Amino acid sequence: MTILTDRLWLLGRWPRVAALLALGLVIALGMAPLDWWFVAVPGWALVLAVLTSAPTMRAAGRGALLIGLGYFGLTLRWLVDPFLVDAGTWGWAAPLAVTLMALGAALFWVAGTCFARVIAPGRLSALVLSLTLVEAVRSYLFTGFPWALIGHVLIPTPWAQLASYGGPHLLTLLTLGVAAGLVWLARKLWLGAVPFVIALAAVPLLLPPATVIDANAPNIRIVQPNAPQEEKWDPERNLTFLRRMISYTQAGPRPDLIVWPETAVPVLMDYAQPELEAISEAAMGVPLVTGINRSQGGLYYNALIVLGRMGQVVQTYDKAHLVPFGEYVPFGETLKRFGIHGLATSDGGGFASGTVPQPLIDLPGIGLARALICYEGIFAEEIATAERPRLLLLITNDAWFGKGAGPTQHLMQARLRAIEQGLPMVRSANTGISAMIDAYGRITAMIPLDTAGYVDAPLPAARAATPYVRWGDVPVMILVLLSLIAAALHHRKRRGDLR
Repeated sequence: MTILTDRLWLLGRWPRVAALLALGLVIALGMAPLDWWFVAVPGWALVLAVLTSAPTMRAAGRGALLIGLGYFGLTLRWLVDPFLVDAGTWGWAAPLAVTLMALGAALFWVAGTCFARVIAPGRLSALVLSLTLVEAVRSYLFTGFPWALIGHVLIPTPWAQLASYGGPHLLTLLTLGVAAGLVWLARKLWLGAVPFVIALAAVPLLLPPATVIDANAPNIRIVQPNAPQEEKWDPERNLTFLRRMISYTQAGPRPDLIVWPETAVPVLMDYAQPELEAISEAAMGVPLVTGINRSQGGLYYNALIVLGRMGQVVQTYDKAHLVPFGEYVPFGETLKRFGIHGLATSDGGGFASGTVPQPLIDLPGIGLARALICYEGIFAEEIATAERPRLLLLITNDAWFGKGAGPTQHLMQARLRAIEQGLPMVRSANTGISAMIDAYGRITAMIPLDTAGYVDAPLPAARAATPYVRWGDVPVMILVLLSLIAAALHHRKRRGDLR
């Protein structure tokens, strides 16, 4: 491996650029829909070897940038799809959006690589810790974008269960630690076998028990209308999808709860009483959860509501964590003060953040559910609530993300949230993938992508509150920071001894 990495830095400029971009593509193969973690983890070993062997900090930073561009460019390719819904108007912006997002995410890897180079040049452990740290920062900074985290490569594996202890960043630390072990073994440092021994020994302990469904478990009906985004709001088509969902709702036998996806009702709630009454009539007394847009005080909200009888809205949850530039324009209200109107939420330039202080809804006969709308389901650190719910309930409209990587990656994140919280998740998606997910992240029932239909599934049992529920990311981040300090002090001492 050393010979290979050394030769890479001796290549000409453009062959080296191509090789680094290709390396980024290789590690991206570990993400959904392929889930080739067995390719990605050795790929990460090569990435670590390449970045630690770079002759200068500038070379290391450029290497991290190019690898990141390859990785995020392939992983985030679904960002093209929202712009193609109205391709005549926005198609030109699709490649720009993917490029900018890939560049922005890759810059975190550049920062992590350069930071490791400063505190302990050439040390694999410093790079592993530094990349784990910047991935955590990427999850929080500028409202956060914890998509395609390095640790997500382990979601399809038994090691994903470790997320119940340390969340996604523990998975990142494990992924990079095992990759570093591969590098050490390639350099004939047998200490590198330690991560493998630990990881393999942990597998029997991490395998979850067989799913056992209580005979008295509530039966949940998950509805998926499969409304393409370009037709979803078309006045000539949207009633077709509404009638389709109503027919699924009417079907027997009767469940204990019915769940429709995000913005399933194509009418603003203020004017939707006839539609809500028709939906309630179809539910025949069964509580029904659906997504709908509503207005209040001149502001618009992306809402989840619980319907009772006669179209009565008995509970409401407004989406709190909105998508920047997708659902609101950052600093739109500030720009309004300078005479730039149309971007402010108060002027109709997107949605307002939710006003409901507690994201828990009480489902009759089932218990408390942690309500999540689409984008909110990717933020591991924001899910836990003061009062422990019975389940996670996520409604989404993944039609924006096309029919490939976007919906499958979003589903994988939902599975990880279930593991972290130790709670089952009910997930209803407009075009898919809708699923019932147990408290160990396993899918017990599913409606495939790009399919109209419904599925009735018993609600799996919840587990006791996990360590991640109680402590969140704090323990892993303390471990990373203390280890980085130790690495810096060790390097400083070693450099002093060599003088």
